[in-house]
Amino acid sequence: MTTTPADSTDPHANDAAPYGGGDPYADYRGGDFPFTSLVDLADRGFGAGVIAANDEFFAERENLLKPGPAVFDPEHFGHKGKIMDGWETRRRRGADGAHPFPTDDAHDWALIRLAAPGVIRGIIVDTAHFRGNYPQQITVEATALPGSPGPDDLLADDVKWEELVPRTPVRGHAANGFEITVERRFTHLRLKQHPDGGIARLRVHGEVVADPAWLDVLGTFDLASVMHGGAVEDASDRFYSSPTQIIQPGLSRKMDDGWENRRRRVKGTNDWVRFRLAAQGEIRAVEIDTAYLKGNSAGWAALYGCDGTPDDADSWFEILPRTRLQPDTPHRFTLPDAVTATHIRLDVFPDGGLARMRVHGSLTTAGRTALGRRFSALG
Repeated sequence: MTTTPADSTDPHANDAAPYGGGDPYADYRGGDFPFTSLVDLADRGFGAGVIAANDEFFAERENLLKPGPAVFDPEHFGHKGKIMDGWETRRRRGADGAHPFPTDDAHDWALIRLAAPGVIRGIIVDTAHFRGNYPQQITVEATALPGSPGPDDLLADDVKWEELVPRTPVRGHAANGFEITVERRFTHLRLKQHPDGGIARLRVHGEVVADPAWLDVLGTFDLASVMHGGAVEDASDRFYSSPTQIIQPGLSRKMDDGWENRRRRVKGTNDWVRFRLAAQGEIRAVEIDTAYLKGNSAGWAALYGCDGTPDDADSWFEILPRTRLQPDTPHRFTLPDAVTATHIRLDVFPDGGLARMRVHGSLTTAGRTALGRRFSALG
């Protein structure tokens, strides 16, 4: 992880320079965070949401989970002041003129529902374009509640919140990244900003831990989907985009909403991605979609599986032989017999992009038992 830590001694050391014109991201302080290859559990497109906030006077809480980077228009003002692409609260005040500053424990908060229960590996609190009006410090807490709790349920006195990011200074106009090491399953977050200010985006990267009872009801489902606990373990190339996008829910919406590798120049080699399924399952059908990839789609694809020993080269077996793919086209393959596997490897020849892959099947008895044991252990 490469990022400059926030200064905790000087309250103005973390400010960014006032906007001086030109590209508003020219002086943005980013970071290289290894956990960003994992799925964003707070992705609005997957079902996450900001369900409540105590204050959103200047900018709406929903902006926190908008896709893409925050935008900035220096001329955009409304009747409440500067319109910002983020969540921004009003300036807090003290009790009276003799005590104009807010108390040390004063803060604003927002409640976030994750798209699916999961283990959180990293959080990014992005303060893009909040240069002198970002929070001095932030705190992130998490909890796990069943069903679809509302704000009153989450704020009840008996709800236990676990601190993932303790009260920590953040930098203005910057990506503030935090690696999380708490090995538990969570469903909701509480983001606090001390004492007030604005945050552009919140990203919560981790691994879905699906509820096995829900998968039981579904019966047949996509064993590779990130929303069911599937994950990318390794890949030959991540040059243009993450292979995790292949197993995201929904259809691809544009060319970069998939996995595209660089052009391969070494003959006799090919690109590939290795996936861990939600648990051991019986695969019955496969879909490979090259939507929006026209002059850069993969030419051929093959699918291999293994049952429990992915590091043993001899344990891999063929599921789908090398098959010609068409550009910008969904391809559906019904397997003649169900195949039992815990991992799959998708090979493309020689290179090229894929939009989505679906691996339809159901859990085996052993897979259901293992997933149930992990779901309970992380509770």
